[in-house]
Amino acid sequence: MEQPRRKGPALKLQERELDLLRTLLIEHPMFTVAQLHALLQARTGVTISLGTLRNAMKRAGIKRVLPPVPSGFVAPVPPGDGRYGYRDHHRDAGDAERYSTSLTDAEWALVSAVFEWDGGPGKPPLHPRRYVVDACSYVVRTGCAWRLLPKSFPPWNAVYKLFRRWSAEGRFEQMHDRLRGQWRQRAERGLEPSTAILDSQSTRTSPQGGQKGYDAGKRVKGRKRNLVVDTLGLLLAVVVTAASVQDRDGAVPAMAQACAKYPSLKRVFVDSAYAGRCAEALQQTHQIEVHVVRHPGNRSVGHWQAPQLPLFELPPTRAYVRLPKRWIVERSHAWLERARRLVMHHDRLPQVSEAWVWLSESRRLLRGLVYG
Repeated sequence: MEQPRRKGPALKLQERELDLLRTLLIEHPMFTVAQLHALLQARTGVTISLGTLRNAMKRAGIKRVLPPVPSGFVAPVPPGDGRYGYRDHHRDAGDAERYSTSLTDAEWALVSAVFEWDGGPGKPPLHPRRYVVDACSYVVRTGCAWRLLPKSFPPWNAVYKLFRRWSAEGRFEQMHDRLRGQWRQRAERGLEPSTAILDSQSTRTSPQGGQKGYDAGKRVKGRKRNLVVDTLGLLLAVVVTAASVQDRDGAVPAMAQACAKYPSLKRVFVDSAYAGRCAEALQQTHQIEVHVVRHPGNRSVGHWQAPQLPLFELPPTRAYVRLPKRWIVERSHAWLERARRLVMHHDRLPQVSEAWVWLSESRRLLRGLVYG
């Protein structure tokens, strides 16, 4: 029969329970207090709290002792100071005043020639070009509206006008191309790529208006980004269309832009959406090899099999398979999603959306080149 719960002050361990506790410590010297509490309660049937057990062990002189350090032992020191992330050499004197999206002195030194005033006709600019680039970087990273730019930046209308002028002149694309060449040199690759990967991504649009459509396959109402990247995931061309434009139709201007900039391209990897007449048209127009990479579990295509060939087990259609080269462009799409301005299209003109893509990728390359 279960004993009624005792009311009043908390129970204290008697000498008999303390002797049993000492025996348990000998049997299990590395048990935690919670484990000793559960084992003591199972052995004696006495219900006490963890605090009561700790106090009883303290009064009985029971304490945990760490093993001594052997003589002559020196703890290994990790390389550096054992810290990760930003360090002192990653910062400069202006980091206490600037936003984390702003360019540091080392980053601005790499791209200042693209944006600085060349001393042509007209009066000098009123606002420093570096502050304008910092404002554009702030907008693409945070996704804020132009009118909500912090007051520490130049006036929003001045920043917006200069951003539109730079977009029309292709300044952000020039900035990316300059950094892309340095990145390929650091990776010990040739300046001109020979292999490209093509893919598209459908994203939503805001109620702002402008060109948009409905992608029935992805069930997305908005626009579609067609990216052409090299084998390092660096951007070669970008074309933004309505989401209703088929992948095979968006591939035509994207590949035309990439092949015009980089005549060294010899092959391109695509998925099954670009197979058939689209692949044949790209081969004939640009004299480039088109490799269609299909999922091994694609039931609409299947596998050739003959009696002379060894039998193999077909993979499941829903299993994940790392497809050759295609994961590179998928990773590039994921990199763009880090910029909140690119999660949803807030601009009326597709050309402005393309400029944001060039700027976002340029900021990523800048960080990698300076602090990578």
